[in-house]
Amino acid sequence: MAGYVSEAVIRRLPGYYRHLRELEAEGVKQISSQGLGERMKLTASQIRQDINCFGGFGRQGYGYSVSELRSHIGKILGIDRVHHMAILGAGNIGRAVALSDSFPANGFLTKAIFDSDHQKVGTVIGGIAVQDVATLTTYLKANPIDIAVLAVPIQWAQQAAEDLYKNGVRAIWNFVPADLKLPADTTVVNVHLEEGLEILSFKMKQKND
Repeated sequence: MAGYVSEAVIRRLPGYYRHLRELEAEGVKQISSQGLGERMKLTASQIRQDINCFGGFGRQGYGYSVSELRSHIGKILGIDRVHHMAILGAGNIGRAVALSDSFPANGFLTKAIFDSDHQKVGTVIGGIAVQDVATLTTYLKANPIDIAVLAVPIQWAQQAAEDLYKNGVRAIWNFVPADLKLPADTTVVNVHLEEGLEILSFKMKQKND
């Protein structure tokens, strides 16, 4: 990957990948920056700038090969390889992640689910038996995990994150509305559902005022 890449470009990459997969499925072989921009509601200049952050993949007068560009962006995103995930919390969010078809299709494989609720321990979600969170350390020592999905009650979030870190997990997808305090070598992506709805509410209010 190139040097510094802005957060805005990084956030657009999954959109590029999704649209290019759709184009591939539609049988489209090549596309111009103008065509891709119209589809994604971006300017052709923005498309070229974003893609050029990672090297030039297009050819003047030809545009981009859809399959080649999709493959390149997949490699940039790191989804050309398998990532093993563990889910902490077998509630509604944890179940939704475990049962999603899109994650395995992109190489994100749920290998284990943990919960502290003994009524949930032993139940099966998506073919995976929920384990007691007390066994987490033992499991992680024997089964390295790339990504942890954190979907526990807020009062347990920080401790759970610290336990994950102590056991070698350096990437957390955090669904808990809490700001985790972890060492700098940890990557945390927060998905705060309430904040998303609040932003939507604000934007609706702006349009109606």
